[in-house]
Amino acid sequence: MNGRPGRAGPAGRAGLIAIGASVAGTFAVAVAGPSVMEPAVPGRPGQPPWSFGLHPSPYLAVGLTAAALAAGTVGLVLVLRAVRRGWSVPARAVLVAGLLAAAALTLVPPFGSSDHLSYAAYGRMLVTGHNPYTTTPAQLAALGDPVARAVQDWFGAPSVYGPLATAIQALASLAGGTSVRLTVFVLGLANLAAFAGTALLLHRTTRRHPAWQLRAALLWAANPLLLQVLVAGAHVDSQAVVFGVAAVAVISWPTEAGLVPRAAAAGVLVGLGFGVKVTVALVGLGLAVAMVLRAERAWRRVFPPLAALAAGFAVTAGAAVAIGGSAMLRQSSQASDMVSIGSPWRVIRTIIHLVVTGTAATDLVKAGAVALAVVLAALLIRGLPPRGEYAAVAFALALAWLFAWPYVLPWYDALGWALLPLVPLAPGGAAEALGWILLARTTALGFGYLPARQADAALPPGLGWLQPVIRHGVTPAVLAVATVWLVCVMLRPRLPAPAWPVREDPPPEASEAPARGAIS
Repeated sequence: MNGRPGRAGPAGRAGLIAIGASVAGTFAVAVAGPSVMEPAVPGRPGQPPWSFGLHPSPYLAVGLTAAALAAGTVGLVLVLRAVRRGWSVPARAVLVAGLLAAAALTLVPPFGSSDHLSYAAYGRMLVTGHNPYTTTPAQLAALGDPVARAVQDWFGAPSVYGPLATAIQALASLAGGTSVRLTVFVLGLANLAAFAGTALLLHRTTRRHPAWQLRAALLWAANPLLLQVLVAGAHVDSQAVVFGVAAVAVISWPTEAGLVPRAAAAGVLVGLGFGVKVTVALVGLGLAVAMVLRAERAWRRVFPPLAALAAGFAVTAGAAVAIGGSAMLRQSSQASDMVSIGSPWRVIRTIIHLVVTGTAATDLVKAGAVALAVVLAALLIRGLPPRGEYAAVAFALALAWLFAWPYVLPWYDALGWALLPLVPLAPGGAAEALGWILLARTTALGFGYLPARQADAALPPGLGWLQPVIRHGVTPAVLAVATVWLVCVMLRPRLPAPAWPVREDPPPEASEAPARGAIS
C-alpha cells in the first residue's frame, strides 16, 4: 500500500477512538432499558438480556443513538482512509474487539426496531402447533399467549422468513417458554454465533493479504454501523448472511477438491441461507454467472460445476419450500410488493398514483426495480475485475438488489458489507469507491429509521420532524444520489484489481482426472 503511515497514524487512532465511542453509545442506549428506541421485553426479573430499566426520555434515547451512528460513520471513514495510506493495526486485535463488542450488545436488550418480538412469536407459533405462515401474532395473542401479546409493529403479519429461521426461532421458544425476555436472548445468541461465524470466515479467506484482512475486520466485525443496526437490533439477517459468505468462501478456497464438489457444497450453503431469507439466492445466482464468465467459450466445461451448484441448492432450498409450503411463498411474494418510506421509489409510486389507480403503480414500480437491478448488476459485473471472480459477481448482484429494490431497511445492507471484503481491492479501484457508497447508504438509512418502529408516531413535538424531514425527504434523496454515484463510478476507467489469491484448477487437458474441476 502506498502513502505515509506516519501521517495516517493520528487519523487512524482517532478513528478507532470514534468507533469505540460509537459502540459505547450504542451499548448505553440498550442497557438503559425501554424507551422510544427500545421496546419492553417482558420476562422474569434477573433473566437475560439485562438492563437498568431507566426509561430514558425520547430525546436522550434518539439523540444518543444518532450520536453513536455519527461517531461510528466518522470513525470508519478515518480508519479506512488511514489503512488506505499505509497505517496498520493487527487485524486479529480488531476482529477480537469487534466480536467482544457484539457479545456485549447481545447481553443487553435489542433496540432500533421491534422485529425480535415478532421472531419470538413465530417460534412460539411452531411450538404451540400453529403455522407461522398462516397465523398472525394477533391471532395467537387472542388465545391468551403471553409471547404473542408482546408483539408490536407486525402484530397482524405472518412470518416472511424461511423454515430454517423459523426452526431456530422455535428452538429459542422452547428454551424461553412463556418468557419473551429469555426467548429473545436465545435468539440473540444465535445471531451472535452467525455474526461471529461470518467474521471468522472473512478473516480466514483474506489471510494471505494482511491489509485486506484488516479491512475485512473493519468492514464487518468492528463495523460500528453493523454493530448498531444489525447486532444491537438482533436481526435475523445475520443468520442468512453467514451462509452466503460461506458459499463464496468454499468455492474460492484453495483445496485439493475439484470445482464440482466445491460447487455442490456452495449450492447447499446458499440453499440453507435461502431457508433463512430468500434473498440469499442472489449469492448462488452470482456464483453461477461467475462460472459462465470464467468458462468463456468453453461451454462444456461449465456444465458440470453449474449442475453441481444447482443440485446442491435444489436439495436444501427445495426442502425449505416443501416445509414452508405455498403459504411461505405467498408471504414472500406479498412482501416483495412493499415500498419503504425511505426509498426513492416511494416518491415515484406517489407520482404514478396521480395517473393510474389500483395496483398498477406498485406493479410499475416493481418492474422498474427489476430493470434497474439488471442494469446495475451488468455495470457492476463489467466493472469489478478480474472477470468472473466469484466474490465480485456475488457482491455485484447483492449490491444491485440493495440499490434497486423498493423495500429498504438499514440492516438489509449486511449482505453487501459481508461480501465487500472478499472483492479484490486495488488502490483507486471500483471496490474502494463502492465501499464509500455503501457507507453513505447505510448511514442515511440508519438516520432515516430512528427509530424503525411505529412508536415514532408518538414522538414528542421536538422530535416529530424526524419522519417527515429525514425519513421522507433526506434519506430517499441520499439513496437516489448514491445510486447515481454508483453508476458514475462503474462507467469511469479504473485501475485493474489484483487477482484474488486462490488456486486455479488445471484445465482438463492438464489434469489427471479429465473433466474434473475444469474452472474455479
